Amino acid sequence: MAVLIFFLAHWFLSLFCQTFFLHRYASHKMFTMSHFWERFFYGFTILLQGSSFLNPRAYAIMHRMHHAYSDTERDPHSPHFFKDVWQMTMRTKDIYLNYAKYKVEPEKPFQGNYPEWPLMDRISNMWSVRILFGIGYLLFYIFFATQWWMFLLLPIHFFMGPIHGAIVNWCGHKYGYSNYDNHDHSKNSLPLDFLLMGELFQNNHHKSPNSVNFAKKWFEFDPTYPIVLVLHKLRVIRLRRQ
Repeated sequence: MAVLIFFLAHWFLSLFCQTFFLHRYASHKMFTMSHFWERFFYGFTILLQGSSFLNPRAYAIMHRMHHAYSDTERDPHSPHFFKDVWQMTMRTKDIYLNYAKYKVEPEKPFQGNYPEWPLMDRISNMWSVRILFGIGYLLFYIFFATQWWMFLLLPIHFFMGPIHGAIVNWCGHKYGYSNYDNHDHSKNSLPLDFLLMGELFQNNHHKSPNSVNFAKKWFEFDPTYPIVLVLHKLRVIRLRRQ
């Protein structure tokens, strides 16, 4: 039971960091927050994504490119130009590392207005740090796993961030229904998107990329949106006017 609780906690907390901090804040600036809270959620994202931490600057640049070039050859991760999800993920990784390591300078429209913390980026990107996170996951399983098959979950812990991204990028542009004609292949994969905390409302999001609520129809629910409203009420963040 402890292992399953740990797995679910890691899945959803890591996913929350990705959709709340990396996507809705770093990429789109759907809300503002103080320097203190930005650093808090930056560190929180490092802690929760752990061995698979995604650099906010590189994430934001790639996501802005994705919106600008959605499902064209210049889209960094459209599933319609790859034979399978593995090939797409490997191509996405190469583009991500070019930006994360400053090997390539992004186009001007995609630059700036994203959180940066160079010291923590260097520390979190060290192989020794990523391996330590992995060892931590392994030790937890050694102490608390009660069945051999539970160890099969470990690779998901090791690559949690990229796995979330691969599911969203592949499924969100191949499977589901469309509320809007966005002149791309974006889909809403799940009307009640608890699995990816709203990230699979890709069709809705591409229609209104700056809307903090990814659900648009009465039967849709974005579970991250109520959390955002609570944080706004608590003055942790300030929502921008839509």
